[in-house]
Amino acid sequence: MSSLSGKVALVTGAARGIGAGIASLFAAEGAAVVIADILDERGEALASDIGRDGGKAIFARLDVTLEGDWTKAVAATIERFGRIDILINDAGIHDRRGIIDIDLEGWRKTMAVNLDGMLLGMRAVAPVIRDAGGGSIVNMSSAAGLAGTAFPAYSASKWAVRGLTRCAALEFAPWNIRVNAICPGLVVTELNQGQPYLEPVIKANPLGRAGTVEDIAKLALFLASDASAYVTGQDHIVDGGTTAGLPLARVS
Repeated sequence: MSSLSGKVALVTGAARGIGAGIASLFAAEGAAVVIADILDERGEALASDIGRDGGKAIFARLDVTLEGDWTKAVAATIERFGRIDILINDAGIHDRRGIIDIDLEGWRKTMAVNLDGMLLGMRAVAPVIRDAGGGSIVNMSSAAGLAGTAFPAYSASKWAVRGLTRCAALEFAPWNIRVNAICPGLVVTELNQGQPYLEPVIKANPLGRAGTVEDIAKLALFLASDASAYVTGQDHIVDGGTTAGLPLARVS
């Protein structure tokens, strides 16, 4: 994989979980990183940790559903680092209520964060990446965006992310901006720890384990780097084979 030396990456949802793993790996690979999140203390702490390890990082408070926050985060990035080459749209939420139980407020909040936030992010950042000569945008979808699940709001939002990603790939190709989606399978983080579905899903996985933050971060690194210079508009599934076939077909 190529180094990200000299590149600047803005990572949303970067104060914890997969976003934090991506930000830390990118910094280790030489990128200047903007930790964008609503979790101020954790975001500031991660930026400080990266700095102590010799990397370059700042924290920018960002509610991805607010256009004004995007404007401020982009301005802070340009003021500090002068450019943006990479946008990682990782911020997301998970409402686990079914179709009958979820209220319209919960549905709309899920769509606002998981989908609208990516639209606003690309609108705010893509012109800046264009001005830097091009780069990469990675949108975090999910294996739940490839099939029906028990979580309709989350699943529907992640299906939509895949469609938005392909539209953006076509629109931004003349600007030399590649846009791809990552579709993780089960990754255990503090957002889903203790959920009853974890054990059976892990047992059904062909590789016999859940994914790790590092598994996802390494794929994001590939897509952000020049190693994937001819890759755009695609879904990249990292799920240990979960979506390769029916669970019953894998029972020995």
